[in-house]
Amino acid sequence: MNYWRRTPNNVHLSKFIDCYWFLEKEVGDLSHNYPKLNPDPTTHLIIASANHPYQYDQGTLSQRGYGSHWIFPHRHTFTMDHSSPFQIIGIKFRTGALYSLEKSFSETLGFALEKIQTVYLNELMGLDKWTINELLRESITYSENVCTKLDDLFEPCIGHVREDKHSELVRQILPLLSCTSIADIGAKLHRSQRTVERSFLRVTELTLKQCQSMIRLENMLNYLYQRKSEEIDWGDLAAQFEFSDQPHLIRHLKSTIGKTPGEYLLQRDLTIDIYGDFEVS
Repeated sequence: MNYWRRTPNNVHLSKFIDCYWFLEKEVGDLSHNYPKLNPDPTTHLIIASANHPYQYDQGTLSQRGYGSHWIFPHRHTFTMDHSSPFQIIGIKFRTGALYSLEKSFSETLGFALEKIQTVYLNELMGLDKWTINELLRESITYSENVCTKLDDLFEPCIGHVREDKHSELVRQILPLLSCTSIADIGAKLHRSQRTVERSFLRVTELTLKQCQSMIRLENMLNYLYQRKSEEIDWGDLAAQFEFSDQPHLIRHLKSTIGKTPGEYLLQRDLTIDIYGDFEVS
């Protein structure tokens, strides 16, 4: 298995793109074939070869296709089919970024929560300097070169984009969600709470509470990943991540990843458990 994660070199692009990442599952890799993707308020653009099959299941709903695709923000866990070897490059956009970028791309995005959508990169960004397969091959050994090429690829689409007042406000809100009560965010930013909530919903299509819940879940999963099962005290964990009590934590996990704490520790089948925590370089 090969993987890496890097931030854009272009400062302006980094306002909209959180990171680039690469993941390869090789022949003979015995990792979990059906990892689960936890709820996420961000959008990912997946670059893959045209014959790469993808499948994302959510309950009885299965979204399938081939090649490159969007993963739009989702409030519930996706189960992915990673049973065959693959190579993919991911572009992780910042929360709410597509609100500012949608008009920059040459095709209609069809943005919708919980949606996976096939994307044709030649139409989207005029990918004519190098082929997708060349990018994927180079990603195995030359991550820095690939990141430079991705910067060059996105510069014509994103380099001229400017944020409006709603997007700028959301940029100020996001860092507060990990450390501030939702009811106090408006006062901290010297805005009415109604203004804060309306701008956030307009830009992200998520409520403040939904996004805060996803951020808290991701932080908690990162914490659990670093610890053995016998080291975890769920009561202490509930207090640390500001749940009202342990039953509240249990209900939260059940509603978001579909498992109780005990079931999760037995299976450890989320992407962070299967592929690890990519270190940013």
